[in-house]
Amino acid sequence: MSSFLVSRRPARSLYDSVSEDSAAGVIRAFSSSFGLASRLLAEPVRTEVRNVYALVRVADEIVDNPDPGLGAEPRARMLTWLHDDVRHALQHGWSANLVVHAFARTAIRCGIGADVIDPFFASMAMDLDTAVHTPESFERYVYGSAEVVGLMCLHVFLAGDGVVDRSSDHDRLAPGARRLGAAFQKLNFLRDLAEDHDTLGRCYFPDLDVERFCDADRDRILDDIDADLAAADAVIPALPPSSRRAVRLAHATFAELATRLRATPAAQIRRTRVRVPDPVKMRLVAGAFYGGSS
Repeated sequence: MSSFLVSRRPARSLYDSVSEDSAAGVIRAFSSSFGLASRLLAEPVRTEVRNVYALVRVADEIVDNPDPGLGAEPRARMLTWLHDDVRHALQHGWSANLVVHAFARTAIRCGIGADVIDPFFASMAMDLDTAVHTPESFERYVYGSAEVVGLMCLHVFLAGDGVVDRSSDHDRLAPGARRLGAAFQKLNFLRDLAEDHDTLGRCYFPDLDVERFCDADRDRILDDIDADLAAADAVIPALPPSSRRAVRLAHATFAELATRLRATPAAQIRRTRVRVPDPVKMRLVAGAFYGGSS
């Protein structure tokens, strides 16, 4: 079905261009760090990755909108509509939702299918009815909310490299893509500990008492994140040149954030969101640009 859609549709219409501009606008508004890293991607990979992340961002906004007047039921309905729209767009190659249309174009071209899309939406749905996670639900949630996003990006990276048979490269690089996605998600959980607990009423980390969060808890979580980052770092040199610098920058930014979190007292993490300062980000950009191609 995907190859048929690609062959019969025009390469690029005005509507296609507008949809991709809309996806880029979502990224600019919601994610400065990702927007910065994406600039190091070569085209067409840059546009394709933005199309993926825009859909992820919209789904995330549905479940994380703090408006108390928007209950779980209407959020669940909107999430289901979004998922159904994605399925329809993958089948027919078109959506009236600009972000979904852009995502579907990328998914069809790059081979992103239900095997990664469905787990993503399943994890988003968990945010509507799961406040405290067990080790098993945490593993499922991180896989669906982050690891599969890494796999989607890997599909894009390999498609942008122009290789016809990408299965062997995908199998070799997939574990690292998953681990980088997992590290990113766990870092967000840690630095957003206060907002997730106090505003959204969630605790992602299993067996963690947020009210008693201490330095030992912080270090245990960061040890796990460091292992993810090390596994991801090992495969970055094998990525296509069109994506290697950007992934190197993302990895360096996550590693810098992990270092800063480890140096921050647990009581402060519990109250405030730790960030990587802009001057440090610029230094990391320079390092990725001049040293990330090999």
